[in-house]
Amino acid sequence: MTFQPRLIARIAGSLVFRVSCYFVMMWMALWAEARAAPRLPDVVLEWVPYVAWVDRYNYILWLVAYVPVALWLLAKDAERFIRYMVSAGFIALIRGLTIMSTGLGPVRGADLHAGMDFDTRWSAFLHLITPFGFFDTGAGARVYLTKDLFFSGHTSTTLLLLLYVWRYPVLRGVMLAAHVLVVMSVFFAHLHYTIDVIGAYAITLTLFTLREGRLGVHASEA
Repeated sequence: MTFQPRLIARIAGSLVFRVSCYFVMMWMALWAEARAAPRLPDVVLEWVPYVAWVDRYNYILWLVAYVPVALWLLAKDAERFIRYMVSAGFIALIRGLTIMSTGLGPVRGADLHAGMDFDTRWSAFLHLITPFGFFDTGAGARVYLTKDLFFSGHTSTTLLLLLYVWRYPVLRGVMLAAHVLVVMSVFFAHLHYTIDVIGAYAITLTLFTLREGRLGVHASEA
């Protein structure tokens, strides 16, 4: 595929839109983080053991599962990649709104951030939007979000990418395996309630269907 200047500009615009939506979602999540919220009973998490190393490395797993396939899609079908990035932006905005509207308490541990002041929230926001700020554990490191729950971002982002690459058999197989691993990590790390994962499937599938209509399995193979 030839990347003409106009196409490059559209790709850049879709990336800016996606990142901007992520920033808005993070601020919404931090607003919710400062609000006191109750923990919910969860019959699945009662049976699934918490695995500390999965919790520690789940973000790296998500990056490995997500970024290479997204770049592969860009190289394979830039037009579809642009539509995917716009859909991902919409998903981020919807997720921010649902986080604000549900008010679920931490899956594990105490509600540490209830009553968080604006200065702390702003500092945390700057770390969240800074590349690799996730890994900053020194003085002034970001707040670890515990109430950005409904719906699961790990599940929705990898599912959405899977839906957009579904028409390409090679990409489909790679992304399906990656998606399953990411969802498994969500449960073993106790990152989300079960309802957060179910909600991610429902909302992501709905948005994809509204924008794309169907999977489009009749395209040529990868």
